[in-house]
Amino acid sequence: MLSWASISGPINPFIQTLFNNKSPQVILVLGGDVQREKLGLEIANELKLPIIISGGSNPEYSEWLAKEIGIKANQVRRDYRAKDTLGNFTFLVDELSLEGVNHALLITSEDHIDRAMTIGNVVAGSRGIRLTSISVPCKSLCKEESNRKQYFDFIRAITWVIFGKDVKTIVPQRLNHNFID
Repeated sequence: MLSWASISGPINPFIQTLFNNKSPQVILVLGGDVQREKLGLEIANELKLPIIISGGSNPEYSEWLAKEIGIKANQVRRDYRAKDTLGNFTFLVDELSLEGVNHALLITSEDHIDRAMTIGNVVAGSRGIRLTSISVPCKSLCKEESNRKQYFDFIRAITWVIFGKDVKTIVPQRLNHNFID
């Protein structure tokens, strides 16, 4: 019979996120729409929080937009390593954890927020980082995401947490191409 202490070890970071009521320490914007970036920069400027834009617009436009909003250049970090939503988190969570971040404000589009939070709660939660979300309206540009895609990305996130690898690098491309960003 497993004791509570042996079970709580691996899930302890997830438990910590449930009881974390501290204010966000950083804003994380998932790229893909300049409206996400704009809202994130505006909120970062107002709250005086650092912002990370993962996979956003080209650096020149992003720098111009930040300057237009009046945000300080040293407050903005851009990261272009991610190729999809899972990568937005996996490339950054260890860095954020090392920086002592335990709460991030996540910004993405309303048609993407459910899947992003599913992935983010698994990946960031594995490092004790709580996510709070703000969605950007996308109106007629919204594209409904399939449940299949959300489930597959949930499995990808869990696989990354357990094995440190994305399942799409393990499973043949022909089996997973319909599910990936």
